[in-house]
Amino acid sequence: MLKLEGATIRNGPFEVRADLAIEPGRRVAVIGPSGAGKTTLIEGIAGFLPVTQGRILWRDQDITHAPPGKRPVAMLFQDGNLFAHLSIAQNVGLGLRPDMRLNAEQKERVAGALARVGLTGKEARKPAELSGGQQSRAALARVLVQARPLLLLDEPFAALGPALKHAMLDLVTELSEETGATLLMVSHDPADARRITDRIILVDEGIAHPPRETGPLLDDPPEALRAYLG
Repeated sequence: MLKLEGATIRNGPFEVRADLAIEPGRRVAVIGPSGAGKTTLIEGIAGFLPVTQGRILWRDQDITHAPPGKRPVAMLFQDGNLFAHLSIAQNVGLGLRPDMRLNAEQKERVAGALARVGLTGKEARKPAELSGGQQSRAALARVLVQARPLLLLDEPFAALGPALKHAMLDLVTELSEETGATLLMVSHDPADARRITDRIILVDEGIAHPPRETGPLLDDPPEALRAYLG
């Protein structure tokens, strides 16, 4: 279980406060107005932003001050964060070793991850040689190869067209079900939340509210969420 106990996450002069728990294996959308603190919340969980009060627990272990690489977290960013000068296989391999000196077993893991996201045969290509959807799949493969139990997504498919975005969301669902990973996904689109998540964390004015069931919350939103949804 992931717990944020009276946690305050600081992003420059801005702070997000959270006191909540997420059960293992849940798929949770993080929704709220622009600037409310959604990305701040997940970057704090990932260890990229400091927790100035309270603590973050994973399976009852305190990870509040652990560096990002020592946390049980894999994160997929908005831009995919692929390196243009590296092949797709090399980009995925970075998820295992930053120096890219992979042994045979690690190379097999990279090949398996690329196969799982439908990129077999494209290992040697550079990102610019792939479509937007294929680049998103490559970025997802790098997350997959890390085999972390906590997966954080910061709107990585926002730039894709509806059909491609739905395909990627469905693939994320399949992968999280296969691995049992806990998923937190920042989204501006309530339809995305309905498609793949069973809980929603509403972030509003620097407060991350405890998760609630997706359908009931969107069907009868509180005032803060109603104003955002329009």
